[in-house]
Amino acid sequence: MSAVLRNPAAGRDAVPPVRRDAAAFHAALEGYAPTPVRSLPALAAELGLRAVLVKDESGRLGLPAFKVLGAAWAVERALQAAPPGTHTLVAASAGNHGRAVAHVAARRGLRCRVFLPARALPARRDAIAGEGAEVVMVDGDYEAAVACAAAAGAEPGALEIADVGAPGGPPEWAIDGYATLFAEAAEQAAYDTLLVPVGVGALAAAAARHGAEAGVRVIGVEPVTAACLTASLAAGRPTAVPTPGTAMAGLDCAEVSAAAWPSLHAGVHATVTVDDAQARAAVAELAAAGLAIGESGAAPLAALRVLAREAPALVGDRMLLIATEGRTAEA
Repeated sequence: MSAVLRNPAAGRDAVPPVRRDAAAFHAALEGYAPTPVRSLPALAAELGLRAVLVKDESGRLGLPAFKVLGAAWAVERALQAAPPGTHTLVAASAGNHGRAVAHVAARRGLRCRVFLPARALPARRDAIAGEGAEVVMVDGDYEAAVACAAAAGAEPGALEIADVGAPGGPPEWAIDGYATLFAEAAEQAAYDTLLVPVGVGALAAAAARHGAEAGVRVIGVEPVTAACLTASLAAGRPTAVPTPGTAMAGLDCAEVSAAAWPSLHAGVHATVTVDDAQARAAVAELAAAGLAIGESGAAPLAALRVLAREAPALVGDRMLLIATEGRTAEA
């Protein structure tokens, strides 16, 4: 069942500052262009709002997801500090992070090995392999894949590019990389509230930093069956949850990243949980509006409908929905 949780800690502590180091790096990459912000005027009229906007990440630097922003910057920073002889990038993924790391590795002439949980769909495995990476299926969930990637990253010549983990290093650099998305959005449109998918929390942490700086309310969106941030905010500390599975594969995470937690705790004002049926209905609604967005990316639209019904005070006059992935490679 969908639920809304207000975070009483939001605004109590300082949110870590936005770091813009990655913006110039991204702008210099071949094929870089800001992703578009789309408008849903019919939905805005239905809900009595001035605007419902969608940051459409279905095409980002040649990939159908936002993850390449964090991966590219994390790889750049990690290679600057890596020992000579580094030849293989290693990552764990539910799909899009692994594909992004594989894509960046190929561009930089490096090998890549990606660990996927057992329930990863064949299409996601094939997409990563199509970038030239070795795909290793793990007999377990996403967290088991993370553990395998960490072990592989300790091998000679290997370098782990994680978007989850302790502060510092790639998990922190991934958050910094995602700042580019919100810098673009701020130049493209006016909004007072944004809805962002959570997963391990790296993107949501970047959203929280942006929101604190720009005076924008940030609301996290999670699957009912993988609501790790909701549980953590309720407990006041990072809390793991069971993850029986969800169609929102990119959000099928049992715990938030330690690197993301301070920003999430201080800067996310509320969370909304949605179920698979609601996410699929949002996919169809976006498709009818001409947007090819997958379940994880459509979750913010599902969450907006929940908020309008159950917590209208949290609905801003100009809403921005972060549609994180395209329909054909949602993960």
